[in-house]
Amino acid sequence: MTVLHLADEGEAADLAAFLSRLLRYDRSAAVRVQVAGTALAVFGRPPSFEVLAIRAVRLAKPYENGLDVTLDVTVSAGELLESVDEPAVTVTVPGAVTGPPWAGVLPPRGGWHAEPGLPGPEALAALVQAAVAEFKSRTQDLAPERRVRAELDRIGREIWSRTVADTALPVRAVHAAQALGFLRPGTPTEIALFTSGTWLRLRTRYGSVAVRRPGTQGTRGTLPLSVR
Repeated sequence: MTVLHLADEGEAADLAAFLSRLLRYDRSAAVRVQVAGTALAVFGRPPSFEVLAIRAVRLAKPYENGLDVTLDVTVSAGELLESVDEPAVTVTVPGAVTGPPWAGVLPPRGGWHAEPGLPGPEALAALVQAAVAEFKSRTQDLAPERRVRAELDRIGREIWSRTVADTALPVRAVHAAQALGFLRPGTPTEIALFTSGTWLRLRTRYGSVAVRRPGTQGTRGTLPLSVR
């Protein structure tokens, strides 16, 4: 198995926290792991949000395994979490698993352009809070005979598919970023919105959330393994 040496304990702790949050939504979650140079990128897809989450982690030294200088494998998120050794500042990449369909359709490597119109962190947090409150209020007001999964899902889709300000970014992408620890209350956060082809990417200093525009098909490829 491949052992990766992380840059510091903070990187190890953040990776473990990200994997733990993914597993909270799917105990059998798989993640796609890509390594190039001194960058590790972990891709996951929490089913509740229908987005792609990306956590970039700095390595202490460039990855090299014989003649291979890159690594790209889909593994169990639970096994990867168990292999994170925070005191030793290492992570052992477990054996490959058969990946879910989303693992073969990642955002493109390049061609990203900044999109204007994204509100600041406080406004985004308030937007998510208002959406959660609206969902609770509307579902609680339903008559008992209408309080069924299909109706709850319909209300949820209506609320979370709304777009943020004048952008095409759905509110569910912001909700996912907050739930996964990418938008942290009380902490200054650099945020930006990018677009490439059919994809949108919300980037913060802690990670990114990517989503395809409704009705579009994915592009096979990878995100650049840069770490901010």
